[in-house]
Amino acid sequence: MIQEPQSPWGAPPGQSFAALAVLAFLLATPGNAAVSWSRLAEPWPDPGNFRNVSGIAVSWPSNSPFTPEHIGAGPGDNPPTPALGSLYLPPGNHAARSLPAVVLLHGSGGVLSMRELTYAAQLSAMGVAALVVDSFSARRDRGTEFLERILNITETMMLADAYSGLAFLGTRPEIDPDRVVLTGFSYGAMATIYALYAQIAYRLAPSEPRFAGHVAFYGPCIARFEDSRTTGAPLLMLLGGEDAITDERHCAEIADDLRIGGSQVEMIVYAGAVHQWDGAFARRPIGRNLRCCSLYVERDGAIRDLRTGLAMTGPLSRKIILGLCTLFAGPYPIGRDDHVRALSNADWGRFLSRIFARVPPPRRS
Repeated sequence: MIQEPQSPWGAPPGQSFAALAVLAFLLATPGNAAVSWSRLAEPWPDPGNFRNVSGIAVSWPSNSPFTPEHIGAGPGDNPPTPALGSLYLPPGNHAARSLPAVVLLHGSGGVLSMRELTYAAQLSAMGVAALVVDSFSARRDRGTEFLERILNITETMMLADAYSGLAFLGTRPEIDPDRVVLTGFSYGAMATIYALYAQIAYRLAPSEPRFAGHVAFYGPCIARFEDSRTTGAPLLMLLGGEDAITDERHCAEIADDLRIGGSQVEMIVYAGAVHQWDGAFARRPIGRNLRCCSLYVERDGAIRDLRTGLAMTGPLSRKIILGLCTLFAGPYPIGRDDHVRALSNADWGRFLSRIFARVPPPRRS
């Protein structure tokens, strides 16, 4: 089972925007100044400077579909859910629709201070708004322990939070909803890739906007879609060369599916890197490995296990399917690697800079 070390949600009490304002003054240009987004590919601000920087607690309407098949169903299968997150804005005044943004989806260990919260503060200091989505905290009634959460809070629920989060950002006058990139880590990376498929996007966001790009950090490649058509947005897949939970061959197959479906896909593999190279922990084994799991998403949104033929319809069938495919799987290593983090920052930054530099088309009335 995929598992990440957990950390408490949010920054320590009493933190304010003072630290962010000082750092942003030193590291970023004013919000209304002309921005050269190429700087995102340069070395990012020291992450150690941002560990106690907090964003604004926000909430917006979302839903909790168990699988894509349940999207748009009645409240019994798709209950309304108040999404929770933290919004990081560059300090200063901003012209209308001037800020690009990144939506961040956490891994199976929840929101991590060293990862989502630090990245959000770094992006903010460089002039990019960031929304950290906390899909687990929004659904505490479904589980607070690791296994409970993985069985009851699915990738599809994260997808619902991501697309409703994009709609929420569109209500912010300073944010350009046509330049929002979805980025996910591990469990969240799986959702980030699924969000690119047209059948997901059209169900969760029937009208524009949609994400301008997708970035997946070390996401297990365990699900293929019957309908490979995409929204047309590009995807960046970042993988560790020694990550035991991601299979490069399966990821390459999914990348080919998405290219056929209409998206540009770039896959970068960092030699020697293991899972969660941007975390806080030294190399150690954790969890159970999902590498051997093999799922198939049908055109109607139903999820089926290719090994047993079982349909994933609820927590019980999900437990059986994931339990069987990880039955003989041992743990997998995670391990902080600051060198690889710097490399992935640069690759992520180059991807963001290309998207953010685009002149957005006129919005439809």
